[in-house]
Amino acid sequence: MEKIRIDKFLSSQLNISRTDAKKLLRGGQVTVNGEKADKAELPVDADRDAVAVGGKAVGYKKHLYIMMNKPAGVVSASRDENEKTVIDLLPEPLRRAGLFPAGRLDKDTTGFVLITDDGAFAHDILSPRRHVPKNYTVWTQRALTDAETERFRGGMTVGDTVFEKAEIEPDRYDPDENRWLYSVTIREGRYHQLKIMFAALGAPLVRLRRNRIGGLALDPSLLPGQARELTPEEVSSVKG
Repeated sequence: MEKIRIDKFLSSQLNISRTDAKKLLRGGQVTVNGEKADKAELPVDADRDAVAVGGKAVGYKKHLYIMMNKPAGVVSASRDENEKTVIDLLPEPLRRAGLFPAGRLDKDTTGFVLITDDGAFAHDILSPRRHVPKNYTVWTQRALTDAETERFRGGMTVGDTVFEKAEIEPDRYDPDENRWLYSVTIREGRYHQLKIMFAALGAPLVRLRRNRIGGLALDPSLLPGQARELTPEEVSSVKG
């Protein structure tokens, strides 16, 4: 790969400022291929050079791709002055500058949020032209009729908005909450799309959870608020 300055390398991988990276260099804590490095402008090849800080190896990742099980009450944003964000929930080892949620879930919507610092990747999975499917579980106040589910499958017009065909299947009835659950897959992801579609049928949704993006399902071992890095294979499967 193209070589980058050692201070930029350290800043991006350790989630520290360039100033703090230079302090590590001046303090003699950084080595490159076993040799002490103290010059901020020293070029390193992240694929070939072995960089360590305090004797601990520092690997290089150009981008991060993170799966989070978003809890209710948290906003899908990089920062917010008044609300807790999905970025605030990230554990320290997964924090770095430039991370953002690739697509928003409403504050009270739960489930799979993909967090990354790769803008091109996020554009690919969010672009309507890509038609990356996203699957949700929807809790409704009443059961839908066959005719209503066919409106989903055939494409629904609400006011001046025409929604593309969606996949919808009954999931189950929850007697404890007196709610009907549906599995819905959409490929557009317009603002408040599912809320608008269900409200237009007179069956307002009362809860919403995202289960899958493309070919990747939410890891069932992640508790609400927990996150983990995706494997390269999982990153590829997100695009379907």
